[in-house]
Amino acid sequence: MRPDREQIIRALFDQYIEMYASRDGRLTGRFSENFSGFAGGGDQLVKGRAEWIKVTRHDFAQVPERIRIEMLDLCMQDISDAVVMTTAFFHIHLPFNDAILSTETARLVLVFRREAEDWKIVSSTISIPYRLVQNGEVYPLRSLYERNRELEELVEVRTRALEKTNAKLKAMSNTDALTNIANRRSFNHMLEQEWNRALRAARPLALIMLDVDHFKHYNDHYGHVAGDDCLKALGQALVKAERRAGRLVARYGGEEFVILMPETTETEALAAAERLQKEIWALALPHAETVPGIVTVSLGAVSVVPTMEHMPDFLLRQADAALYRAKSLGRNQVQMTEG
Repeated sequence: MRPDREQIIRALFDQYIEMYASRDGRLTGRFSENFSGFAGGGDQLVKGRAEWIKVTRHDFAQVPERIRIEMLDLCMQDISDAVVMTTAFFHIHLPFNDAILSTETARLVLVFRREAEDWKIVSSTISIPYRLVQNGEVYPLRSLYERNRELEELVEVRTRALEKTNAKLKAMSNTDALTNIANRRSFNHMLEQEWNRALRAARPLALIMLDVDHFKHYNDHYGHVAGDDCLKALGQALVKAERRAGRLVARYGGEEFVILMPETTETEALAAAERLQKEIWALALPHAETVPGIVTVSLGAVSVVPTMEHMPDFLLRQADAALYRAKSLGRNQVQMTEG
């Protein structure tokens, strides 16, 4: 093809695409009186200029905003001195969210004929393989809107399901699998938060650490399944006894439990520890390997007003020291460490 002819064909095509993409009504003035074409994704064969003008105007009314044509390939053919043709493959990007059209490949065949001193479009066949066009449409907008609505609903449903799953996973990661109360990870996180809060407010923070007395003997005598049941019962009893807002009951590890209590003085911490001890006594879980004949616990308690000199684990060390003293003095008792 001669360069000058290629330049003419390309210019004709580019002019058409720009006028069509910009929804320029002057495009209808480019149609030949002897016109035929195939419209959009429907089954309408257009046999005259007036009919095609009607289709074009309806097209522009359906989507009045500018659209974007993403060209994929273009073939230019010089048929004769007075006739040229272009075949183009492209993606159509409408001016709204569209997950269908923008990924489909449309095909446009244009035939230009020189009439007098001007080039006119004598045929335009655009093939849009969506099979979604309804009566009175050039683009399948109703189907697109419906499909987009379905996709949005699907995304919303899946988002809610994902949020629910993530919340469940988060709860599982912070929950002790055996006792179904907070685990050590959850406790450590809460301890750091409450320590910093008490530090800023210069308010007391208390901790009780308790250990089941002679738990190894309990497992040896009753078996590990019974031992697990014992720990479950203790965990639920502790949670039942400590329902005050802000307090956290957690399994620290093995047969050890901790209770974190913000805004709690030494006197209040001691009273809470004694109340927990009585709550466990009230369970009267049989334990043949102890003098009382029931499951008992040793408890260490501490209340401090945090300072910059210490880190959160200071509270743990103090409570652990008090627990050690309770066990050393014969178990089944509460010991308090002054902060």
